[in-house]
Amino acid sequence: MQVKAGPLLSTINYPADLKQYSEADLEQISQELRQYIIDVVSVNGGHFAASLGVVELTVALHYALNTPYDKLVWDVGHQAYGHKILTGRRESFHTNRIYKGISGFPKISESEYDTFGVGHSSTSISAALGMAVASQIKGEKDRQHVAVIGDGAMTAGLAFEGLNHAGIENSNVLVILNDNCMSIDPNVGALKEYLTSITTSKSYNRFRDDISHVLTGLSKLGPNAHKYVKKIEKSIKGTLLKQSNLFEALNFRYFGPVDGHDVKRLAAIIKDLAAIPGPKLLHCVTVKGKGFALAEKDQTKWHAPGLFDKITGEIKKSIPDKPQPPKYQDVFGHTMVELAEANDKIVGITPAMPSGSSLNIMMKAMPTRAFDVGIAEQHAVTFSAGLAAQGLVPFCNIYSSFMQRAYDQVIHDVAIQKLNVVFCLDRAGLAGADGATHHGAYDISYMRCIPNLVVSSPMNEEELRNLMFTAQQENAGPFVIRYPRGSGVMADWKRPFKALEIGKGRKICDGEEVAILTIGHVGNFAVEARAELNSEGIYPAHYDLRFVKPLDQELLHEVFSKYKHIITIEDGALQGGVGSAVLEFMADHNYSANVVRLGIPDQFIEHGEQAELWAECGYDKASIISTVRKYAVKRVTDSMTG
Repeated sequence: MQVKAGPLLSTINYPADLKQYSEADLEQISQELRQYIIDVVSVNGGHFAASLGVVELTVALHYALNTPYDKLVWDVGHQAYGHKILTGRRESFHTNRIYKGISGFPKISESEYDTFGVGHSSTSISAALGMAVASQIKGEKDRQHVAVIGDGAMTAGLAFEGLNHAGIENSNVLVILNDNCMSIDPNVGALKEYLTSITTSKSYNRFRDDISHVLTGLSKLGPNAHKYVKKIEKSIKGTLLKQSNLFEALNFRYFGPVDGHDVKRLAAIIKDLAAIPGPKLLHCVTVKGKGFALAEKDQTKWHAPGLFDKITGEIKKSIPDKPQPPKYQDVFGHTMVELAEANDKIVGITPAMPSGSSLNIMMKAMPTRAFDVGIAEQHAVTFSAGLAAQGLVPFCNIYSSFMQRAYDQVIHDVAIQKLNVVFCLDRAGLAGADGATHHGAYDISYMRCIPNLVVSSPMNEEELRNLMFTAQQENAGPFVIRYPRGSGVMADWKRPFKALEIGKGRKICDGEEVAILTIGHVGNFAVEARAELNSEGIYPAHYDLRFVKPLDQELLHEVFSKYKHIITIEDGALQGGVGSAVLEFMADHNYSANVVRLGIPDQFIEHGEQAELWAECGYDKASIISTVRKYAVKRVTDSMTG
């Protein structure tokens, strides 16, 4: 559905068009841009509150800067919808996050205005610094380099590493801190408290504006004045805030806090800062969801609400006529509470995704035993290792694609030391509309090569519960449980716990000629495919491996002894995945069979609905049926001949 833009916004296709307007027009343009985002997202879905919060900042940046020559790097990308609309994609914005449409995140291949592809947080400062140093080397002294980063993303180690390096390079880089006390869930940690002290210090805010005018005048007094100005600034800020300024300690010129919704003042400040050399930080205070009252009130709920009525605010959800299977993440959340009630050693950890992982269920029920550590995956893993080293059993819930950021910690701090940390990898496999940056395609490949690690995947909700129960048994060691985004298949899922034998799969049914080997939720695709094939007189066998490490060798010996054609199916990368493990087993034991592997091919898969992507990659129900038909011998029955 196409949405009509306001009278000013409809004339703006690129930032050059924006510059035709006066500063007095920027407020109306901001209002029209905000309304356009509300109109489109309400009927098409997508991330919502984050982009509303930076509308004025987005307009001011493109008005004051010379993009794309000046390099603008958005952190994460949840906040970049306004940027996309102002940079040639207004007419295609309705395809945002839709299969074959534009990406929900900045993407280099999509636009020259998207200077750096993002999806995971906290990369903007390092990327912008790299661009700034490159400009220095090339002699491009007039080029600006701006990183827009949220205060939630600033908690990650990578952001601090970038700040630390930028402070010594003296490169022309401006970090804009979008401070709204939110990432997806409310921010946590000492940095949040520090920023709050800045924004709420009445004495600092009272003197800030007057002092800035005085210091600006002093800076014109000669070449030695600059260092004295900086000393005066640090002294004033440190005294009024009763603590040293973190950013200035890292050799950044600190400006702010400023009202992130005063578009005219923002544009003027950004123009002024462009004339100041060296690393700078502008602290903007914004409201996530600004301009949509319900989103301002409940920012977590409105981070990505789906379709909604923009007038009433009602979020549109279909009401099923019978009980539905729960989301895997909710099975995890409720099971955590059950397990922790029975085992006082269990604790829960998540890096800034309590609602996304459903650990918020445990955080509410047992607030002293569940921890949100902020956007800090590496810390989450080593913090979990420390807990385990002292006899606790941490369940560390991290999205599969985010776990990539903590790989060294899994090896060095957990696996080598054989610590009983349970990694629950949510969003494993193709995750949907977030696209290539968020697909959990690689965890099987990168986890199964690590010694001491158990790697498993449940086919349904009951198996998820039982794997979690098994993982906290005595001497279970490092344990990985991967499961997908979305719902399972069992409406009646809350069943008694049962410990599973580690490394043991199960035979779902015998068959003829062809054996299907699956791992995880995709086993349900095979069940559906087999039912249809049976109606045609084709009877493949089906085995649920359940564990990719250790593999069930007894099961595999049976399969290779009985079947000529073996089809492996996984919601993960084919390179080094379950199919590769089965081929390794075949080679190691001198079997000979025709092995066909279905899974994610050796390419980055773009965004779309999960079902669309499963079909594209060739392991949905229809693809399984087609593959089995190539190798199966159809059994002719009396009913068929009659």
